[in-house]
Amino acid sequence: MIKQPHYLKKGDSIAIVCPAKKLAKPIDAEIKILESWGLNVVLGENIYAQHHHFAGTDEMRVADMQKFLDDTQIKAIVAARGGYGSVRIVDDLDFSIFNENPKWIVGFSDITVLLSHTFAYLNTQAIHSQMPCTFERSSKEGLESLRKSLFGEPLTYDVVSEFENRSGNTEGILIGGNLTLLTNLAGSKSEMNFENKILFIEDVSEHDYAIDRMMRTLHRSGKLAQLKGLIVGTFADVLENDIPFGQNVEEIIWTLVKDYNYPVCFNFPVGHIADNRAMTIGRMTKLTVDKQNVSLKFL
Repeated sequence: MIKQPHYLKKGDSIAIVCPAKKLAKPIDAEIKILESWGLNVVLGENIYAQHHHFAGTDEMRVADMQKFLDDTQIKAIVAARGGYGSVRIVDDLDFSIFNENPKWIVGFSDITVLLSHTFAYLNTQAIHSQMPCTFERSSKEGLESLRKSLFGEPLTYDVVSEFENRSGNTEGILIGGNLTLLTNLAGSKSEMNFENKILFIEDVSEHDYAIDRMMRTLHRSGKLAQLKGLIVGTFADVLENDIPFGQNVEEIIWTLVKDYNYPVCFNFPVGHIADNRAMTIGRMTKLTVDKQNVSLKFL
């Protein structure tokens, strides 16, 4: 049975940690936003630590995460940023107390590792959303969707796609995250089960050929065939090849899913963009798609 952490209420305490790349600047203004929602914000001891690329050594980042995984007064753990580094610490974390007292783990990009592990290994929902380092450039809708997700308020996204979708209606458990990390987790205990799920994907700063390679990994392993629906988010800042690849991202993906019969939508507002909408991994959703219009309702 899927575990749903308790939704937040005003006065609850949440923690901000930095499990991957080091912060580029203070996040005082972002903390104030969370406090304006009525939350008490606690910072990890090593939130501003620096060790080469990382926010402190692996041991320091483990210590911060472990402290708040074990603290039953903390109702959510929010990653300050992504970058790279979560996969270096995930196997050193002890989730036994967390498993008895689940709480929200929040973030996106590299934090896909922790979100996927939380659902795949612990059968607990997690939130893919804006992080403090992206609050400054976030759309109003992006931040509000995070607040609603944390507080358990009704949430439906109605969006228009710029690329022709495949129409259909479906209901299923939502999974997904950063495509690079989803493929990197293949074969590990952190890999989610794709069967009968609605999958969302996004990425940033990848070449077309790399996106093609990762999508073919999902295709050849049978994961794309198992889905009930596919939500294609933003693939931001796609890198130029020396020789043009010959297909854009939408064409790459469509080539691999065109023979299936589930709904597929493109250009959904999730990923490395200002309008990055919160997506609760492990939650039942209803996806309604026509040629240009998309509705995703959290049930």
